[in-house]
Amino acid sequence: MTDLSAVGLADVVAEQPDPLLFATVSGAHLYGFPSRDSDVDLRGVHLLPVADLVGLDEPEETRSRMWTRDGTELDLVTHDLRKFVRLMLRRNGYVLEQLLSPLVVHTSPAHAELVSLAPGAVTFHHAHHYRGFAGTQWRLFERTGELKPLLYTFRALLTGVHLMRTGRIEAHLPTLIEECGAPGYLPGLIAAKADAEHGRADGTDPAAVRADVEALHALLEEEREKSALPGEPGGLGALKDFAVRIRLER
Repeated sequence: MTDLSAVGLADVVAEQPDPLLFATVSGAHLYGFPSRDSDVDLRGVHLLPVADLVGLDEPEETRSRMWTRDGTELDLVTHDLRKFVRLMLRRNGYVLEQLLSPLVVHTSPAHAELVSLAPGAVTFHHAHHYRGFAGTQWRLFERTGELKPLLYTFRALLTGVHLMRTGRIEAHLPTLIEECGAPGYLPGLIAAKADAEHGRADGTDPAAVRADVEALHALLEEEREKSALPGEPGGLGALKDFAVRIRLER
């Protein structure tokens, strides 16, 4: 399993062409099932100069880079603040997971403020995001038989269930198993994936796994229907003011 403290992630932040408001670790490390050969998924927000946004060239709102450092594959994706806030308002659970990840590589006062605004962006429509993501991963599992997309399927569905019940993002599968309950074979699958990023889900009963996934889809829909979460994001004015103020303070 990759030792995050030994990868020099702080140096990655310092190398970026524009300041980062935050950088966190996402992917399998955040979800609680990294492998010995897992890459490190870094996600964050960069802040473009005002001139880049008002000039004639298209602004570089999303930056993506993959490379290897000291034998570890790094995958860095950052969005400009404006784009990131827009994604937050589009029922995108993925960016909320990045923002709220406890695996923080770099932070700032602006990061802390954006975290405080995040709950206002959560709606019961986020259930659709998690059902859609789970469906994509399930189809990938059916094609490949690999553990990784199967664990992603369960993780997405359980994150959605937890969010509908509590209004809080929880992306860590072992924690979700404890708090939400899940099929008893999942801890064994997590342990198996630790040995190989592309290991197969051998030994599972395909019919039982399918039934469990279908049951979680039904549970997520049930929790969405009775959730106390709003149908539309709140705090739009506060997010707009935040985005403008942070940009002008650059």
